[in-house]
Formats: sequence, structure tokens, C-alpha cells
Amino acid sequence: MKNCLVVDDSSVIRKVARRILEDLSFEISEAEDGMKALDICRKEMPEAILLDWNMPVMDGLEFLAQLRREPGGEKPKVVFCTTENDVSHIAKAMRAGADEYIMKPFDREIVEAKFAEVGLI
Repeated sequence: MKNCLVVDDSSVIRKVARRILEDLSFEISEAEDGMKALDICRKEMPEAILLDWNMPVMDGLEFLAQLRREPGGEKPKVVFCTTENDVSHIAKAMRAGADEYIMKPFDREIVEAKFAEVGLI
């Protein structure tokens, strides 16, 4: 079973994402900020990361930059998930190493399609 780390400061978003991703046969771990997510990745690198942009302690962009510098940090497929919808934000996320980008609110169809596009399902 593939592992997906869901990183979002909203427990509601984490719960919704968990339900969708478990239905897609992922084992889920969760973090409420980028620093906790980085700690999890240092212990066991997931195959996929669903990543929020705006979080306390360490935001998604900073987490992604640090993740990609970690040993094995190039491997996870990272799907940014945020309310930021302007093209400059999307471009910044992709330049930082994101593999795909989805907007909140999201549903199962969107998550499934984006995870399929990056080869996770």
C-alpha cells in the first residue's frame, strides 16, 4: 500500500483528504504544519504528499524547498492543495518542485485525477 502524507493546518481538510485517499488505497499520515511534515519525511519518506500552502510554523512552499534537499526528498510526488489560485502562485509551486496543483475545495474526482496524472494510481 502506498503512503501519502497529508499536510494541512485544518483538521477538517485532513479528515476529508484522508477519507478520499484511503478509498484510493493509500495509507495516510498527517501533519498540521511543514515542520512536523519534514520530521515525518526524515523518518520515512512517503510516496505522495498532499500539501497545503498557508500554514503556521513552516508554510508549504518552505517545506517543499527543504523536502527536495533531503536525502530521498526528490522521490515523493507532491500535490499542492490551496486556495491560492493566481498563475504566479501555481508557477512558484511548480518551480519549487510540486508535481501537480489542486484548488480547495476539492472532491474525490479532482484528487483521483491529479494523483493519476502524476502516476500514483
